[in-house]
Amino acid sequence: MKFAEEIVIRPLKEQLINVVNNANEPFPIIGKILPIFSNGTWSYEEQLYDTPSEIRFPDDKLDWSPYIDSNQKIVLLAFHEDACIGQIRLVKDWNRFAYIENIAVKKSFRKSGVGHLLLEAAENWAKEQSLIGLSLEAQNDNLIACRFYAKEGFVLGGVDTLKQSANPNIDFTLYWYKIF
Repeated sequence: MKFAEEIVIRPLKEQLINVVNNANEPFPIIGKILPIFSNGTWSYEEQLYDTPSEIRFPDDKLDWSPYIDSNQKIVLLAFHEDACIGQIRLVKDWNRFAYIENIAVKKSFRKSGVGHLLLEAAENWAKEQSLIGLSLEAQNDNLIACRFYAKEGFVLGGVDTLKQSANPNIDFTLYWYKIF
């Protein structure tokens, strides 16, 4: 199904705080990224799991007011009719990138262009803030998300072997960048 032409992206307002986590649904874990650093450049291979699984991040319980009407951070929400079906949360980072703190799309709307529209809106916001690109981090076991970032023009720019030390299922944190 294609819904992209029916999607409206809106910045978070006080009256929308109650729907900000609506897109937070389980997502499949089908494999992992195995990063390779060679000649100053990151690349990677994929390793598929024999048995896929599914996980869900906990809902964000933040003070949302700093994201409203700010030029330092923003939450953009995707709506289909009156339903919130996606969100992307951004903050200006010290390195002049817009750091994506979170991106989520409701399960029934994945692969329909909503994630692309959210990233497009994020890029527009970042450019309005005179930033040089988008950045984010992902766990290496979130293969589907990593494939999406690569398809959207992000490149792997770094790997951290210690950030997820408390999580035995995650080997690496991957740093992805899209420079304008």
